[in-house]
Amino acid sequence: MVLNYIWISFLIISFIVALFRIAGYYFREIILQHFNFVFDIADRDVFQNIVHSIFQSTETSVRISIYLIGVMTLWLGIMKIGEKGGAVNSLSRLVSPFFNRLFPQLPQNHPVMGSILMNFSANMIGLDNAATPLGLKAMKELQELNPHKEQASNSMIMFIVLNTSGLTIIPVSIMAIRAACNAQNPTDIFIPLLIATYISTMAGLIYVSIVQKIKLYNPVLLAYILGTTALIAGLIWYLHLLPQPKVAVFSSIAGNFLLFFIIILFLYIGIRKKINVYEHFIEGAKEGFEIAVKIIPYLVAMLFAVAVFRASGALDFLLKGIEHFFALFGLNTDFVKALPVAFMKPLSGSGARGLMVEVMNTYGADSFPGFLACIFQGSTETTFYTIAVYYGAVNISKTRYTVIGGLFADLAGIIAAIFIAYLFFKS
Repeated sequence: MVLNYIWISFLIISFIVALFRIAGYYFREIILQHFNFVFDIADRDVFQNIVHSIFQSTETSVRISIYLIGVMTLWLGIMKIGEKGGAVNSLSRLVSPFFNRLFPQLPQNHPVMGSILMNFSANMIGLDNAATPLGLKAMKELQELNPHKEQASNSMIMFIVLNTSGLTIIPVSIMAIRAACNAQNPTDIFIPLLIATYISTMAGLIYVSIVQKIKLYNPVLLAYILGTTALIAGLIWYLHLLPQPKVAVFSSIAGNFLLFFIIILFLYIGIRKKINVYEHFIEGAKEGFEIAVKIIPYLVAMLFAVAVFRASGALDFLLKGIEHFFALFGLNTDFVKALPVAFMKPLSGSGARGLMVEVMNTYGADSFPGFLACIFQGSTETTFYTIAVYYGAVNISKTRYTVIGGLFADLAGIIAAIFIAYLFFKS
């Protein structure tokens, strides 16, 4: 229901803003004389730009869907091998003490726990192309356990909110883009970004745990959370000791090695179990294709609304309002220059990436807005895209408090990113 209201709001607000802009153009002389506001040809052509963005969004939806079909066909085939060979069950047992308390509705040692772990692991090392199909595999298994097929279960909400919090330990793509934008040290955002994304994840975890009455002070939960914190701190310490150029190399090699190692490991376990590896791959690949096709309508709906909201100029009005608000209190407003990335990221990953590059090209990769844009890009996730795709794959229409939880985690990540950027990069 919340997603329904948000979707409608995007379209209505966009229409109102567009009407204001075109009216402003035709009364531009009077408005300039009395209010000192300038309207130009871009305001006159706002509806043309909106309609153009609508067709672009449908094209983008199809392009993403075609990409997802290939990726999901591959990875759900690999996951089926791991499932039949017993690798997924082994992973489930490894994390069951933690997941049994974080997802109390799930049966102990259920294979879905292995799928959830695989998804989280792919996200943490920045392998988005592998994380999505693994996440959709987990959603399908969660739906099989869901007694109310049209309504999101508690386990689904926890899983998706943790996904939308965007925990990333190795931000390979962001460091690569910074290098392409001629940053002096492309990896200098690594530690600030890791801190911000960890705060975002913990905020999402705490919010959902409070709503679902999960006791986070449980000794087992605390041990896993503190252990994860220690591992992240250790990784930060180790990478801090490496020369700057070697950090990106290490991140790239480690992430891609781990990904291919998992494929080979699943194949080895399948061969050892004497299962028909090829036939099970085909079986899983067929499931991946079917899920990918189901996603298309939900993807078109969300990208359409986001494109209209952006093309109408509503996002620009919001940013200007925020800048004027903070300026009234005499506060530094340099962070506002990077805010488009923060606002766009929950709506569109590719859009936020493009804005991040635009910010670095405009102000410089080593400028304060350039640093902050990169931290924004890595500390949050494409919340609405994730919700639309994951719930769309299993035909969930009642998302309950998923959107609120995801946006709360995003907000925590954005606020943390701003403070951390000022701490690290603003003299």
